[in-house]
Amino acid sequence: MVCPVQFLCRALRTVGLVLFYYVFSIGITFYNKWLMKDFHFPLFMTLVHLVMIFCFSALVRSAMHCWTGKPRVLMSWKIYITKVAPTALATALDIGLSNWSFLFITISLYTMTKSSAVLFILFFSLIFKLEEPNPFLIVVVLLISSGLFMFTFESTQFNLEGFMMVLLASFIGGIRWTLTQVLMQKAELGLQNPVDTMYHLQPLMFMGLFPLFVYNEGLNLSTTSKLFRVSEVSALIYSLGTLSVGGILAFGLGFSEFLLVSRTSSLTLSIAGIFKEVCTLLLAAGFMGDKMGALNWLGFVICLSGISLHVALKTYFSKGKSTTLRQLPNKESPDLELPLLLKGQEDDSEDAEEEEQEILH
Repeated sequence: MVCPVQFLCRALRTVGLVLFYYVFSIGITFYNKWLMKDFHFPLFMTLVHLVMIFCFSALVRSAMHCWTGKPRVLMSWKIYITKVAPTALATALDIGLSNWSFLFITISLYTMTKSSAVLFILFFSLIFKLEEPNPFLIVVVLLISSGLFMFTFESTQFNLEGFMMVLLASFIGGIRWTLTQVLMQKAELGLQNPVDTMYHLQPLMFMGLFPLFVYNEGLNLSTTSKLFRVSEVSALIYSLGTLSVGGILAFGLGFSEFLLVSRTSSLTLSIAGIFKEVCTLLLAAGFMGDKMGALNWLGFVICLSGISLHVALKTYFSKGKSTTLRQLPNKESPDLELPLLLKGQEDDSEDAEEEEQEILH
């Protein structure tokens, strides 16, 4: 039996980790939207974030290596190109389109539309046989789809171009998370640790997104007064500084999610993600001026019901099984999100991961 002091300590630790996760997850959404009002180069911003995430991941890997004395995983070029490249390309397009959409749509519409990623994840999980067919999944699909339709119906701040960008990003996100799940479950690749996954994905993501950046933003960026044609050094420092803050938030999001899952459970992160959507929409309506009618709020509640049912089903059907479900990022964050992952590792890899979690703790 757990004594009251231990229970209180665990509760306070969980609340602290959830709040730590909220700071980065909600913060990066509002920060990117704020930045896009004055800096109209979302793909370049994403490339800067990728570079910073790679550098921070390399530093964390080096710190883990110095602490444990164990070498970190490194892949051959053949495996890197054939196994990691498809996931990296899908991730780059998902993040790039998500950030791009902030030029056109509100945070509330973005948040709701990205919720449809659950549908595409389910679809591709069934195709890749990562998800077992279940009649309840039809209810989940109907709830989320109808909720999304009601939220966007007669919306005064609806933008078709931005909506299609987020919807396409959600579709690619379904492919992304399915491939990520397959990638992280292959024990022979050694990418069970999210820090290692981030480290290996960023270079290929950069190369995959760079041609799209050159085509859409290259010429305009080279002539903008915010970077290459600045009249004062202070303006350049301000632009680079604001971009760097976004990169710190992006890495912090992935790191905070890893801490939350490793010290609590995937169910905690799933429930925290549902409440985070509520907080995001309330903040968007209160501080960003997003307008939502009664029908829009009803659609939001129905969509959340579908997501909650999905979380409950994953939790229920995981009971009594030798494997456990693990969810690392949430769909709302445009950077570094991981879906409900199945963790079926060998005992030795479990011990190694537990040791790394203790280091982070």
